Formats: sequence, structure tokens, C-alpha cells
Amino acid sequence: MTAFEELERGDIVWGTDPLSEKGRPMLVLGTPQLPNHGTQLITVLLSTKTYHEESLPLRDDDYEGDPLGEQSHVLPWSLATLNSAADVEHYLTSLVDDRTEDVSSQLIGYISA
Repeated sequence: MTAFEELERGDIVWGTDPLSEKGRPMLVLGTPQLPNHGTQLITVLLSTKTYHEESLPLRDDDYEGDPLGEQSHVLPWSLATLNSAADVEHYLTSLVDDRTEDVSSQLIGYISA
């Protein structure tokens, strides 16, 4: 089990989904240490749904660790901030730096448009 404070950019965790009562995989894009709040994880949601035209599919070679069990897609427009260890059930795997950067670039495109 990876401790909340040890999670890094590119890690995929099973976290609290802000859009439903069940959890979901989330890709960590940032881990800022804030003076009054401690570590927070800036994440984007992952989905197995294929109908999102702008989602980024994850291929087996996108993973630094073992691939997720199902074909997954990153939803770079769906941000969630996790504030504590209670928001993360467990670590799943991680992505290679290049694919994490692809996700970040697409997210920046959304928020700077």
C-alpha cells in the first residue's frame, strides 16, 4: 500500500468519485503541499466508457506498471482534488511520463481556451 503522501504524478489510484457514491480510478497529475491543507492530489477521472470523443485511451505500453484490467480512457476535463488519505482506497498502477504529459497538455488546452 502506497501512503497518500508518497503518491506521485502519473500514479493511478482508486479514489472517491465526486460524481457518484462509488469509487473509480483516477490519474494523479499533481501533488502540491499547501501550507494550511497539507498534501492534496490533483487528479483526472478514468472511465471504461468509449463514447467520450475527447477521451485519451490507455494502451498497454502507456503503463509503467501493470495495465488496468479493462480498456480505460482518461477524461482530462474531469478534475477532482483529493484532500486526504480517506479519499484514496488504494494504489493501482502508474503511467509512463510521456502519456501523463499528454493528459496534462490536453487538460491545459481545456482550461486555457
